[in-house]
Amino acid sequence: MTSIKKQVVIVSPALADANNGNWQTARRWQKFLQTPTASHPGFQVRIVTQWPDGPAAAHDSAMIALHARRSAASVNAWAQSQWCDTDLQPVAGLAVVLTGTDLYRDIQTDVQAQRSLQLAQRLVVLQDLGLARLPTALHPRTQVIYQSTSARQSLAKSARLLRAVMVGHLRDEKSPQTLFAAARLLEPFDAIHIDHIGAPLDAALAAQAQATATACPGYRWLGALPHEATRRRIQRAHVLVHTSRMEGGAHVVMEAVRCGTPVLASRIDGNVGMLGTDYAGYFDWDNAHQLVDLLRRCRHEPAFLALLQAQCAARAPLFAPEAEQLALQQLVTGLTAPPACR
Repeated sequence: MTSIKKQVVIVSPALADANNGNWQTARRWQKFLQTPTASHPGFQVRIVTQWPDGPAAAHDSAMIALHARRSAASVNAWAQSQWCDTDLQPVAGLAVVLTGTDLYRDIQTDVQAQRSLQLAQRLVVLQDLGLARLPTALHPRTQVIYQSTSARQSLAKSARLLRAVMVGHLRDEKSPQTLFAAARLLEPFDAIHIDHIGAPLDAALAAQAQATATACPGYRWLGALPHEATRRRIQRAHVLVHTSRMEGGAHVVMEAVRCGTPVLASRIDGNVGMLGTDYAGYFDWDNAHQLVDLLRRCRHEPAFLALLQAQCAARAPLFAPEAEQLALQQLVTGLTAPPACR
């Protein structure tokens, strides 16, 4: 007799139309959890923006909520469905995945985000340094799950110029102003071109991007692109630039690493937790001069670019799909234990 697969719901603040990291994570996790392996039959999984979402919700065995603050209403609804007390005890079947805005902003001040932490049976951070932002009492309930992507071959690169690519929607957390300033510091003889991919989520930043493209022939703002087209541009680039001021664990960083494109990244916990403390490609957040120095080194010092490539290659196994799938299966298997309060 075929066993009935347990039902899992993933709550994501964004769906496919957003084309952002939350959606990429939710879709990938759905695939990993649904796909049987030699050691696990898989689960039934759906993705929603709000829970409960209809009659099927009554049969859910586990919830994975992406974002402590933005998914707080669904987290509270799950806790109430378990008939738990109101003393903020961990609720069976509930995992909360912490994003950059959770870890580095919201859990410090937002009551709903703090409540999500207390209600979760398990907490998930997406890079090593995320754990340090949580109260010590929550560490036993927290695990690191690195995001993953398939490995890809690096594509042929121009010998005439250095091509850098930045991927991130135009919003304050991504600090695109640093890239704009760097583009203005570069000279034509530097032979460094920058492609910037991202939707105009902030009108003022979009205006700055347009102005930078007008003033700087080496800078192009390409707007939002499909995921596959974005990945191919990362493969063709010499370096990926990542200027964020807060990240939980950027999807695009591990995509670059897995296709052999080294990263120039702001020195923030979300990047250091993915690339390692000894990585040579960091610049201080919001320091365009340091970013330009690194870009010029990559252009004119082959040994430096090779060092970055080697360091990224050493980190690449952390972002392998089989490692992420195993960690997810173990997470959800633990979540589907009998309820602790009824």
